[in-house]
Amino acid sequence: MIDVKHLSKSFGDHLVLDDISEHVSPGENVVIIGPSGSGKSTFLRCLNLLEQPTAGTITFAGTEITDPKVNIDAMRRQMGMVFQHFNLFPNMTVRKNITLAPVQTKLMSQAEADAEADKLLARVGLGDRGDSYPSALSGGQKQRIAIVRALAMDPEVLLFDEPTSALDPLTTKSVLELLKDINQKLGVTIIIITHELAVVRSICNRMVVIDNGLFVEQGETAEIFENPQSEVARLLLGKEDSLDREAVYWHYPHYGNQGGTPGSSLRSGRWKYIEFYEDNSRHLFDLETDVAEKKD
Repeated sequence: MIDVKHLSKSFGDHLVLDDISEHVSPGENVVIIGPSGSGKSTFLRCLNLLEQPTAGTITFAGTEITDPKVNIDAMRRQMGMVFQHFNLFPNMTVRKNITLAPVQTKLMSQAEADAEADKLLARVGLGDRGDSYPSALSGGQKQRIAIVRALAMDPEVLLFDEPTSALDPLTTKSVLELLKDINQKLGVTIIIITHELAVVRSICNRMVVIDNGLFVEQGETAEIFENPQSEVARLLLGKEDSLDREAVYWHYPHYGNQGGTPGSSLRSGRWKYIEFYEDNSRHLFDLETDVAEKKD
């Protein structure tokens, strides 16, 4: 379904993605994990050309979408994207938020779009919210509406960039379970970036690990959880037994209000920073890209 060959992306002199090749098959539910600044979001945004690759090709459903002659807007209708922030129009009802794109693109009439919106809202447990405005919704409800809005275009693929980063743990779990339901019952291929590793273990069938713009490991999610091969995967999944022996503690002012006990270890000549949270998730940072202040 999606074939990525020798993809690279630079911002000025900074190489973010380095000669990545990857294939995603129809119906897969793929999670991409990696440190902050490793290139996860850039890779996802390149898949539908929200970021223009510096080099390489991307083929979707048999069409090379990196070809300048391709109608990328038509391709994006088949590859929906849900962002960290919900991006709902505050002056429109929930139903209008959902129906705007399919009606504007002439995919459906207004009556057809309204009926489809109501059906999708019922599917995600929000059948009574069609006439509400975003200001009346909780964070979890807004994210479900954002997902429904993407589904209304009847996409073959959905891309999710940290869709639960602003949600509490219970809501996060319910949203990710919804993605599993969409994948299994609607047959929509899903590619997701998330730090909620404890949850994705049960909903994503394949995992890709990225570090420094390179895919350093990939395979079945359960296998990587049980036996990660790369250093970065071991750190993210809590399998790095040398962390306690080599830990050097740091204070991160930017992340200080998130709690947890930060620590970093010097591995292969580079500083790593790993932060633990009460829900057993772990956030791994690279000190070449994140500013740190050493603790006295």
